[in-house]
Amino acid sequence: MLFEKPLLICVVGATAIGKTSLAIKLAKAFSTEIISADSRQFFKEMCIGTAVPSEAELSAVPHHFIQNKSVFEDYSVGDFEKDAIAFLNTYFKKNNVAVMVGGSGLYVDAVVRGLDTFPEVPSEIREQLNFELNKKGVESLQNELKKADPTYFGKVDIQNPHRLIRALEIYRATGKPYSSFLNKETINRDFETLFIGLTAERETVYTRINHRVDKMIEAGLIDEAKSLLPYKEKNALQTVGYRELFEYFEGKITIEEAISEIKKNTRRFAKRQNTWFKKNEDIHWFNYQTDASTIINFIKVKNAL
Repeated sequence: MLFEKPLLICVVGATAIGKTSLAIKLAKAFSTEIISADSRQFFKEMCIGTAVPSEAELSAVPHHFIQNKSVFEDYSVGDFEKDAIAFLNTYFKKNNVAVMVGGSGLYVDAVVRGLDTFPEVPSEIREQLNFELNKKGVESLQNELKKADPTYFGKVDIQNPHRLIRALEIYRATGKPYSSFLNKETINRDFETLFIGLTAERETVYTRINHRVDKMIEAGLIDEAKSLLPYKEKNALQTVGYRELFEYFEGKITIEEAISEIKKNTRRFAKRQNTWFKKNEDIHWFNYQTDASTIINFIKVKNAL
């Protein structure tokens, strides 16, 4: 396969839609490897609750950036951008095609388009925000962000204190909304990108999500979350599937309520994912039941492979 620039095939879509399965089939078809752009799958202590690919899936095709970090390490989207680009710069010297898969839109965009440089923030601003979070609760941060940056408030996970604090510390340090640092001039990459999106009717996605959560519970998610309870304040653990179980362990809700909340919050997460990706006009959408051979042929024709 010889063409002007290497090709990065990005498989995107909502959680539980079937991205991993398709990515593996694409990687096999083009004799290449997979980069995970799922911000929750980086952490080795979080396996069941992040739907990490199975051993069989991981062994079918080489995967990168899966369970390569610890929850005790700080790992930002900027860090991932640098690491992923460094990997691709090396990998594209031996192979002209790579596959990237994930539902974390910001992380996908960081690799494809680059992130703007954010200003350094004095540590005391972050410390003050964390103090306010513990003293007043997440609602106080939500209210401030809604006033300071309604654009970012409309698309961020407002139940994730880490994301709220990150946006607010930039605002307090600069007086400018966090969103004003986003979506500026696109960085030119040394590779071409082709977006493949998987879609389904909302009820289908919700049913698949509910089924996945049930499977996670059967696989031992409760015990996994319990082992991480002492570290619940870590940024990596501010995520769906763990927050709800931490509340159960602390006696705030029942186990039935926790499982119900996991399903509900995962559905909300899927809705935000779809909102993010629908804004990307470069995505070529396929129904989640489309045979992989159809998508493979589309890629070959589209890129003259």
